[in-house]
Amino acid sequence: MKKQKGFSLIELLIVVAIILIIAAIAIPNLIKSKMAANEASAVGSLRTITTAEIAYSSACPTIGFAATLAELSTSAVCQGGSNQIDATLASKTKSGYNFTDPTVVGTPATSFAVNADPVSASSGTRHFFVNETGVIRYNQAAAATNTDNALQ
Repeated sequence: MKKQKGFSLIELLIVVAIILIIAAIAIPNLIKSKMAANEASAVGSLRTITTAEIAYSSACPTIGFAATLAELSTSAVCQGGSNQIDATLASKTKSGYNFTDPTVVGTPATSFAVNADPVSASSGTRHFFVNETGVIRYNQAAAATNTDNALQ
């Protein structure tokens, strides 16, 4: 009788089953890690927007805070506020989150508010909010507001 080279069908099935078990354990953790990374990126982007708004209002005191994210990038209205944020953030979508244009109040604008909301349930679970105070707040269920939980 000749000795056959290779693996038997049973051996291959056992290896496939082990790989599937490992994947079943790893994939949920991978998704949670991706969501945590997206949320951290959204918080970091809101900090960047807050810093950019303060710098813009200092450079352009007659205008105050910028009314659009595009203005913080292109400086079409006030040249002193040029390149405060990158083009990706100015496009209002970054790392699985949508950002709203700042809601400004007054002339010159003395306050602003920006929201960051997940694009889908798989990109994040928390909605974020920041205003001129620089305190970033979140809400699990709906768009965050000034009265929601502050990040610790």
